[in-house]
Amino acid sequence: MDHAQCIEELVDKAAIADVIHAYCYHFDRAEADDVLALFTDDAVVDYGPDVPTMNGVEEIGPMIERGLKSFFAATSHHISNVTIQFEGPDAARSVSYLYAWHRYHDGRPNSELWGQYHHAFSRTPEGWKISRLFLCAAGSNSFHRETMHPIGRRN
Repeated sequence: MDHAQCIEELVDKAAIADVIHAYCYHFDRAEADDVLALFTDDAVVDYGPDVPTMNGVEEIGPMIERGLKSFFAATSHHISNVTIQFEGPDAARSVSYLYAWHRYHDGRPNSELWGQYHHAFSRTPEGWKISRLFLCAAGSNSFHRETMHPIGRRN
């Protein structure tokens, strides 16, 4: 890989990391339209086995809006250990570690989730966007879902 390609890859990695961080920022601020703008029109979101997989922004948008408006009173998402791998000039995958805290409108106890986001990204005319979001959990405390996709530990 030549110098120019290395620089382009670094710029793309920074742009993809910015999308991951923007998802958390806008989610925590309850800005559903800004969260939705981070996805490709045909994106797939899988938050876990207890939630139907959402296909396309027509399904993702209402779910996010409802959650931010009437389910979560406050959230705080923290991302680390971001790894990004390219699958061509316009496609990438990433894994990032997640700590998320939640307060609920219905008064249930606050919850915590430790896990990973597994993303796929596509380069679009507007920049990098999420084409797939898959949430995995390593552990939780009072989280609102009984079953989550595991992170995939070896025995």
